[in-house]
Amino acid sequence: MSDLFSPQEPPEMASARPLADRLRPKTLAEVTGQEHLTGPDGTLTRMIASGSLGSMIFWGPPGTGKTTAARLLSGEAGLAFEQISAIFSGVADLKKVFDSARTRRMSGRQTLLFVDEIHRFNRAQQDSFLPVMEDGTVILVGATTENPSFELNAALLSRARVLTFKPLDEASLEELLKRAEAAESRALPLDEEARASLVRMADGDGRAVLTLAEELWRAARKDEVFDAAALQDIVQRRAPVYDKSQDGHYNLISALHKSVRGSDPDAALYYLCRMLDAGEDPLYIGRRLVRMAVEDIGLADPQALVVCNAAKDAYDYLGSPEGELALAQACVYIAAAPKSNAVYTAYKAAMRAAKEHGSLLPPKHILNAPTKLMKGEGYGEGYRYDHDEPDAFSGQDYFPEKMGRKTFYDPPERGFERDIRKRLEWWAKLRRERNS
Repeated sequence: MSDLFSPQEPPEMASARPLADRLRPKTLAEVTGQEHLTGPDGTLTRMIASGSLGSMIFWGPPGTGKTTAARLLSGEAGLAFEQISAIFSGVADLKKVFDSARTRRMSGRQTLLFVDEIHRFNRAQQDSFLPVMEDGTVILVGATTENPSFELNAALLSRARVLTFKPLDEASLEELLKRAEAAESRALPLDEEARASLVRMADGDGRAVLTLAEELWRAARKDEVFDAAALQDIVQRRAPVYDKSQDGHYNLISALHKSVRGSDPDAALYYLCRMLDAGEDPLYIGRRLVRMAVEDIGLADPQALVVCNAAKDAYDYLGSPEGELALAQACVYIAAAPKSNAVYTAYKAAMRAAKEHGSLLPPKHILNAPTKLMKGEGYGEGYRYDHDEPDAFSGQDYFPEKMGRKTFYDPPERGFERDIRKRLEWWAKLRRERNS
């Protein structure tokens, strides 16, 4: 296997490698942005000091140093390093790697097996790692951008420690740019504002910020300095890290929903725009806004459902980009609206009761009696027509007799539900009086 840090590499080949590859750290301590793992008191640093490594899953977004950390870990621990990718490897490839690791072990050297994109292996392939992990043939280090809880077998997770790699912050990305400038012996052709914009474009990805820097050096003429607008034209805009079927999608919709529930229209609007900017289907967002209206606003403001439905229809009618404004309006409306989950909790309680009590017959006095037989059975007998009663309220009981009266809906004292609560309390009082 080739060694990226091999001193025998010809100089002309070394200079042809991408900047991100040439600037790979040589020690764990040089890995930037992951001090909780590689700093003086970091988890990986402590493992090396203890002289004992266990299998691990490196979880984090692209460009945060997972591959580099695994390679350096093997070097500092004195382990043989094997690397495979779940995208290009199958069972036959795994078998060859395991056989090689067994041979090394017989000669007294252990193998660190780094598996990139490990979540792409199916369940059966993931299970194949278990025996070689248990008998010490390999120390497995798997890298994944997806949540291990959802993508990896429970058996595999029980044998490996999950370590989280964080997106690089602005200070860490700036440190990488300084290393790049030192390696190239020249400054980036950017003014201060453009440099800050470049860091933001990298979106926490160290490899991306170095790739963007390399593009700038290729594009710049002698003594040319780019401002923020020129930077946008040259490198274009790197797409945000967002996969509509994976964690990025669920994280942002969760953030939007909780911002609405927490009555923060500014945060809600920010996450709405994050999703739209990343290419999320606006109609999906519209449907979720409707859900928020019925779950978190409910009858505290019945107009919220109307507004969200209208916004969804408006987008469907106008399309993009005009329709997004309707979604933004609905988002701000429901974030600022009074909140109540009383209908939501009442529905769940009523559903539980419906399942627990089975097929109880409603009380006979509220059943229709279209036949003589049904009349003879007492159907409809004693029913009081509410419109003919004082206050248009009879106070009769409508629950099945064997179940007894239940209370599911308990509206709070806020918004429109304040009036509903007063009405329910008045009806309850009349019911007690007329049934006493």
